[in-house]
Amino acid sequence: MTGPEKAHPRPAKPAALARVFAPFAFGYFLSYAYRAINAVIAPDLAGELRLDADDLGLLTSAFFLFFAAAQLPLGIALDRWGPRRIEAALLLVAALGALVFACADGLVTLLAGRALIGLGVSACLMAAFKAFIQYFPPARLPLVNGCQMAAGGLGAMTATLPAEALAADHGWRAVFYLLGFLSLLAAAFVFFVVPRDAERRQPAHAPVGGELAGVGHILRSARFWRVAPATVASQASFLAIQGLWVGPWLHDVGGLAGSAVAGRLFAVAAAMIAGFLLLGFAAERLSQRGVAPIAVAITGMSVFAAVLTTIVASASASPLLWLAFGFFGTSGILPYAALSQQFPPALAGRLNTTLNVLVFPAAFAAQWGMGAIIAQWPAGAGVGHDAVGYRVAFAVMLSLQGLTLAWYALFRPERGRRG
Repeated sequence: MTGPEKAHPRPAKPAALARVFAPFAFGYFLSYAYRAINAVIAPDLAGELRLDADDLGLLTSAFFLFFAAAQLPLGIALDRWGPRRIEAALLLVAALGALVFACADGLVTLLAGRALIGLGVSACLMAAFKAFIQYFPPARLPLVNGCQMAAGGLGAMTATLPAEALAADHGWRAVFYLLGFLSLLAAAFVFFVVPRDAERRQPAHAPVGGELAGVGHILRSARFWRVAPATVASQASFLAIQGLWVGPWLHDVGGLAGSAVAGRLFAVAAAMIAGFLLLGFAAERLSQRGVAPIAVAITGMSVFAAVLTTIVASASASPLLWLAFGFFGTSGILPYAALSQQFPPALAGRLNTTLNVLVFPAAFAAQWGMGAIIAQWPAGAGVGHDAVGYRVAFAVMLSLQGLTLAWYALFRPERGRRG
């Protein structure tokens, strides 16, 4: 790579950086609220529309399936046309999806709305990462990315007690009408506030074949394939559980009531925010002392697996364990910044979305598959599901994390293909 594709961004004024960060952070706030909201409204959906555990798993995971389907064309679009225009357009699709979901009268319409939402917010994180690479120096990326993820954590917090209170007073449909309206505002915020100078600095468009060749370069990289499996297993587990199954676990296994479940989910989301910020800060500071960000990520993902193992073994609803779950579950985002430092900046959009192409189908399969497993053990009283089903489903995800962490420990890029 030559010319502007290889150059690192020049320092920008704080006001300009705020105009980059704030709109994308608001978009990701909404993305995470959409992702996590079903953990709170699941009992309302199940009661009103007669949905079982496997129906809830399929419905909630449809977000991940359509999110994932957009990733490869999204990566090319971000590198070709820039994050401002792409995210603004897709947020309009999310607003439409929220309206469809709010008006749904059955599983099929709910699925259609959830699919549109997944497609509509598919750029909220990757567009931000692409924009940050254009504006922030590489050493700052783990911390800036962590701040972006913290905005998502705020969205997850909003999808707990505040959303539960709104749904209790006005119904779950009102929650989605509000989310749709906020999505329209976010689209306008991104389109009109984010500076356009980075788009003017972008290199001339390469032919589509050249764009796909960049994806091929990533997929042939041994460095990518050493890190990707552990990232996928950790993120799929965290997204599947935090986005849906932690709520039913706390209710069916932990014996907590609706408001107590919402309160515990709120605490988990707060721990997520702390994890995104502190782990990103730690990765940045430790990198200045010669510790690679990927080492911080692997350590965090290993601790996350250990915490989840303790939760499953003890069938626990312990606040401290679930706070640790929320904190260390965020470590799976660190490889995005770590890998971006090992590839040319011009490949940033395609690199991150290529990783997402692996993460989000895995999250879809995990969330739906866990529901299918849990549904095999209905509770004796006919309400909820037995703790055995939850423990088996969680153990399956744990085994995948263990295998992929072992792969990282044993595989060496110099023994594989060069990348």
